[in-house]
Amino acid sequence: MIAATTFKGKKVALFGLGGSGLATAQALIAGGADVLAWDDNPDSVSRAASVGITTSDLRTIDWARISSFVLSPGVPLTHPKPHWTVAYAKAAGVEIIGDIEIFVRERRARAPDSPFIAITGTNGKSTTTALIAHILSASGRDTQLGGNIGRAVLTLDEPQPGRYFVVECSSYQIDLAPTLNPTAGILLNLTPDHLDRHGTMQHYADVKERLVAGAQTAIIGVDDSYCALIADRVDRAGTKVIRISKRQPLADGLYAEGSAIHLAEQGKNSLIAELVEIQTLRGSHNAQNAAAAIAACLVVGVSAEEIRVGLKSFPGLKHRMQPVARRRQVLFVNDSKATNAEAAAPALSSYDRIYWIAGGLPKEGGIASLAPLFPRIVKAYLIGEAASSFAAQLGDRVPFEISDRLDRALAHAAKDADADTEGSVVMLSPACASFDQYKNFEVRGEAFVGHVAELAEVSMLVETSSTGVK
Repeated sequence: MIAATTFKGKKVALFGLGGSGLATAQALIAGGADVLAWDDNPDSVSRAASVGITTSDLRTIDWARISSFVLSPGVPLTHPKPHWTVAYAKAAGVEIIGDIEIFVRERRARAPDSPFIAITGTNGKSTTTALIAHILSASGRDTQLGGNIGRAVLTLDEPQPGRYFVVECSSYQIDLAPTLNPTAGILLNLTPDHLDRHGTMQHYADVKERLVAGAQTAIIGVDDSYCALIADRVDRAGTKVIRISKRQPLADGLYAEGSAIHLAEQGKNSLIAELVEIQTLRGSHNAQNAAAAIAACLVVGVSAEEIRVGLKSFPGLKHRMQPVARRRQVLFVNDSKATNAEAAAPALSSYDRIYWIAGGLPKEGGIASLAPLFPRIVKAYLIGEAASSFAAQLGDRVPFEISDRLDRALAHAAKDADADTEGSVVMLSPACASFDQYKNFEVRGEAFVGHVAELAEVSMLVETSSTGVK
């Protein structure tokens, strides 16, 4: 845990007592702050009180005595309307911050030179964050990974010289971190998302921009118009900018040409990494993720050779285009995180002969947008509530069967793929939510891996247990 010593002796109000909220309250208390915490959920309040956190309805406290108000990132700050606590804080002139802001203040106070890489973007930030942390760890560096992925940021080990922090930041967290100042700040891309919480696309982009605007070095994807403009603005403001692209060569920056990542600087162009043999980094979207990770690692002093070694051993993220097993010429891929058609497209575009397991609780539009990728699908195995509607959308363009259940779909797909002499992929990429048959996409993905492990003569690429994937 990072004890929040920069708040020692101060009275802090906190709202939101989920996992990260509890961790934040405990970090503040450990650092000597006087914390008053609350939540709209009585069960959360009771849980906090049971672990020694002082709880009090924030409607009844004296806000004039409060120095800082810590708001959970899941609670609306601005849209669709501010949470009631925000009005109390603003009326009293109290700063409104989140756990990322507490972390950056602690880092500045204790180890301002400890390398800190912060990552944001609409798509790819979790893979990029995990890839950076893996490269750093594989090179022998003391690495802490957290934020919007894995551990809450204040549960990480304390800042100290030589300790590297890799932190994924959502737009909600950035909005509550006014002095965010990473060593390297990454903005991968921007597409419409979370507009219910930001009101407009421009406001969403403005929030994301803050992460790179405060960085010592800004690493920005320039394949969409919002990010390209942000890169220009940050550059003009005097921050060093490294541009990245998965679509076009750059005169200066890192760009992908197929599976090759090139570094262009000062008129020189060099091949820095080749991803073609790395199963966990297939596809143009992962080329962008890799380019950003490479740029960040170079900024914090990792050598090109150390980066290449780390890329080759990257295990990928669970449930995201995750290679889990092989049987002779057949690769089994778990892409359970693909809960809509847009999310399934990267995996489908990354392989040529796919035995596709799809279906679940359907989203609006179904799989119509995936039609250009249908030629890559040898056969589809349809499960869950979406099976009949997906069958209608596939029509006579893709052979299919309605398998209904995941175990049956896998058994049939594995048998058919095994008879395919050209080499193929059995892929779970459902393009649907899981809730008709599974609690969440993680449980669905673990069920897939468990069924794969039961196949004869299969060579697993991940560890399994009776409760799922380790």
